[in-house]
Amino acid sequence: MPFDPGPQLKAGLFARNPTAGPPKDPTAAAAPKAKGPKGFPIEHRIGVQASADAIWQVIYDLDRWREWNPLYPKAAGAIRIGGTLELTLALPGQPPRQIAPVVLDWVPGEQLHWKLSMMGGLVKTVRYIEIEALAEQSCIVANGEIFGGLMGPSVGKQMGRAIHRGFVGFNEALKARAEALSA
Repeated sequence: MPFDPGPQLKAGLFARNPTAGPPKDPTAAAAPKAKGPKGFPIEHRIGVQASADAIWQVIYDLDRWREWNPLYPKAAGAIRIGGTLELTLALPGQPPRQIAPVVLDWVPGEQLHWKLSMMGGLVKTVRYIEIEALAEQSCIVANGEIFGGLMGPSVGKQMGRAIHRGFVGFNEALKARAEALSA
């Protein structure tokens, strides 16, 4: 049975494109390829006709998430490495619940990554929102989560459909908001 290693994230320890960067010295010993975090991935991607900066402005403004975001209707905190966010998670078909993820990494106009530990550490997730600029007013937004820890993959598989529907709703609302602000 083939193994799907999951998505390769964009930057930092979770690089999607580990070959990006300055040219390599052909005489140097080959380093092992970077691998993303292990676990069960769930992701939704969407094209947005807005600049990466316009999309980032919508993501960065946590106080206004309640105006457009069906997945996280309440959001507070500071987007900074090590900062704790206070989010209300509203998955389709489930009652809303409070979560407090910790920001792992963020790059304006490019990405926001956070981690969350649940069930006493048996479920550990890495959540990411990444913006890939294709042109000045055209981007792809990748919105996903990787479920790790002892119980993470089974929880991810069990809740996968609801989580994916939540990501679709988030992306469609983000697209509408960013495109309206760019018009």
